[in-house]
Order: sequence, then structure tokens, then C-alpha cells
Amino acid sequence: MNILLIRPQPSSETIGLQHVMICEPLELEYASAIVAHPDVTVTILDMILESKPLEYFLEKYSPDLVGMTAYITHVNIVKEYARRIKTMLPDCKVAVGGVHAEVVPQDFECEQLDFILHNDSLAVFKEIAERIREGNSTDKKDLPGVWHRDGGPLVKPTAFTAPHPDRDKVERYRHRYYYIFHNPCALIKTSYGCPFQCRFCFCREITGHHYFTRPLDDVIAEIKTIPEREIYIVDDNFLVKRDRVLEFCRLLKEHKLDKRFLIYGRADFIAHNPDVIAEFSTCGLRAVIVGLESATAEELQAYNKQSSINVNEQSIKILHDNAVECYGTFILGQNWDSSDFTKLIKWLKKNKMLFVNLQPFTPLPGTALYEEYCDKLIVPRNDFEKWDLAHLVIKPGKISFRSYYWNMIRAYYSVTMHPLSIWKLLRRYGLKENFKLSIGSTRITLQYVKKWILGR
Repeated sequence: MNILLIRPQPSSETIGLQHVMICEPLELEYASAIVAHPDVTVTILDMILESKPLEYFLEKYSPDLVGMTAYITHVNIVKEYARRIKTMLPDCKVAVGGVHAEVVPQDFECEQLDFILHNDSLAVFKEIAERIREGNSTDKKDLPGVWHRDGGPLVKPTAFTAPHPDRDKVERYRHRYYYIFHNPCALIKTSYGCPFQCRFCFCREITGHHYFTRPLDDVIAEIKTIPEREIYIVDDNFLVKRDRVLEFCRLLKEHKLDKRFLIYGRADFIAHNPDVIAEFSTCGLRAVIVGLESATAEELQAYNKQSSINVNEQSIKILHDNAVECYGTFILGQNWDSSDFTKLIKWLKKNKMLFVNLQPFTPLPGTALYEEYCDKLIVPRNDFEKWDLAHLVIKPGKISFRSYYWNMIRAYYSVTMHPLSIWKLLRRYGLKENFKLSIGSTRITLQYVKKWILGR
């Protein structure tokens, strides 16, 4: 039996971070591991990195089952892939999973997709593969966790149970996986979900608002199998419990693991636990993606962030003091005007920010906020390629569409092209890595410039 696992290439309409980062398809590596069997041959296909058309690989591998992973921006691409697969291989079964399929599975409904995995996806995919291999029925109505219109209520898993990912299946790609200056970079996941209640967040919808972790001994065992020194821990929030973080540091030292880590973490944890950050920095913590979200107290309260401006500023200083990069993410308000962007720029400069990700306020389908704003959309609900947290999907309240995009460009370049910022980055990472990043950043900027010129 042949199984082909595909990561789709994003649409040219999507304003993509793939210009400054391409990470390994960890979810497909998990899927490969869980269907492992002596009679099964699994191939992972990363279409972001491949130049040949899909049909070339369908002919080469002749799969009995194709599995695809997708975000909201991939919905139409996945449907098109499914159509092409069925045209060439009518008897091949096609499945799609991923975070959007788990929360809004109906978006993927089409004749060519046999299975939309919306619950306990890995276990369901394993069951599908076993049934195909053994020649048993694959009626979706007999497969709990496969979405269909007459299906029952969504039931989310209550534990993080999965084999270690099968990284060997992407061996030919591994040298090309990176995240900004983390190059090459591997991924690992140590927890599932997030215990916090930010109103805009999609993560907690995926797990039904549950949060659970893996045993740290098992995490360490997996890290030992990872050849890359740079490791991106893709937990929705790694900085949840100080005792767990400190135990992780202890184990890294005990096992003499010389790794460098990029993680997600909340500003309040950093501000309230400077000793933990200091300890983690001695064990390889290199950068933290921090959801700072806003430079105003009013917006932080509206987002139910349970943080403050003072906490944000403390967290940035603590990271800087420990030589840990702060990758700050911000939500740009719907009712912002040019003065609001100017205030943000001044705050970013005051706090010596080098890395920022500026996201227009986007009420993603599947979250409670979407219902509040669905009548204000300027991007159609099914124009999936533009739901990338980079396009404006809601009409700005105070300034024009073009002015909003221009101010976004202005804010980015006020920070990243500041002479002091350029000098710091050159000293830390060298000319080659900065040149590579500048090319990717320019491509993203050109996408924004196009929006600004066309006014759409």
C-alpha cells in the first residue's frame, strides 16, 4: 500500500511568511509515524519546495491514499488538488486534516474529498489507512472523527498521545527548513492547546478549550533524535508553568543537550518569572514569540489578554537583559488611523524592538469574534486565500483601504530599516543571513505594495 502525504503550496494571493520561514511539516511526520506498517510505503511531499507538478508525483508513487494538511488559506488549493488526484487516480482515497478542518470542517466539503478529519485526526487517519490496507469498508459514516453533514457532535481528545514524528520522510528537504535566523531549524511539540482565554485566538478552538502536556522525559527522548541544533517548540504557549520550564532546563543540563530554542510565550509569564527566563537562557533559549498584541491598555482589555502595557515592557526588557530575542506580534485595530500607527512606531522604538509581526484584526471563522464581525467583511468568506492574518478582511473604520496598507508598510520599515536595527542585526547574524532575510522581507513588502496600488 502506498500513502502520499502532501503539504500544499500556498496561493500567490496569500501574503505568506514562507518568504522568511519554511518549517518542516510536523503534522505530516506524525501522520507518517502513526500509519507505519511493513506493508505500507509512505512518502511526504512538500509542494512549497517542489518545482514539479502534482501529477508527476502521482504517477511516480501511485498512491492508494493521499493525506493533506491545511490552514484556512489552503481550502481552495486542497479542493483543486483533490480534483486533480481523482482525475488521474479515481480509486485513490483523499483525506484532509489540520487545524481548519478540525474547527470548520464544512469549508472543505467537495465531491473529490473522501475524508475531512475533524476529530482526533491522527487516530482517524490510522484507522482509514488500516481499512484500506485490509480491504474493509471506508464509509465515512462508520468512521468517528470524519466529518459529514449527518455526523454527531464534535468530541475533542483529552490527552496528547502520538508516536514521535517520522522525520526521515523529509530528509531530502531538511536542510531547507528555517525560521528567520534559525537555520536550519527543526520542530517539536510538547503540549496541546492553551489554558488562556484570549477572544481572538483560534488555538483554543482546536482543542475545545482544553490544555494538556507531554511527559518531559519523552520530550527529551525526542530531542535526542533531532540532528538540528536549532529547535522551534511549536506549543501554543510553552511558558505556562514555571516548574515545568525549570524541570525542562534541568533535564537539558542533565542530558548535556546543546540545543537552541525558539518558543511561544506570554508576556505576563516572562515579567513575573525573570529567574526562569535567566535559567532557560543558559540552556539554549534564543528567542520568544510574544503575543504583545497592543501598545494600549484599552485594546489589551478588549482582547481579554489579561496583561498590561507595563507587563509588556517588562517582558521585553527581561528578554533583552538575558540576550534572548523578542519576536513581538501585534494586532492592528480596525478603527486605527495614521496617528495610531505613529504611536505604535514610537512605542516599538522606545522598547528597542527588532522583530515585529503586525497583523490586521482578523476575526477568524470558527471563533466567537467572527459572529460579531461577519456583517462587516470586505473579503468574502470563501475567498480563503486572503484569510492569512495579513490581509484586511474588515473595512477600516477611519482611514481608507490604501492608507491602512501604507501605514502598515511604514510601521514595518520604521522598525526594521532603522539604522541602529540594521547595525545590530548585522553584528549578530552576519551579512549572508541578513541578505537572505531582506530578500524574503522585500517579497512580502511587494505583496503589500500591490494591495496599496490596486486598492484591494
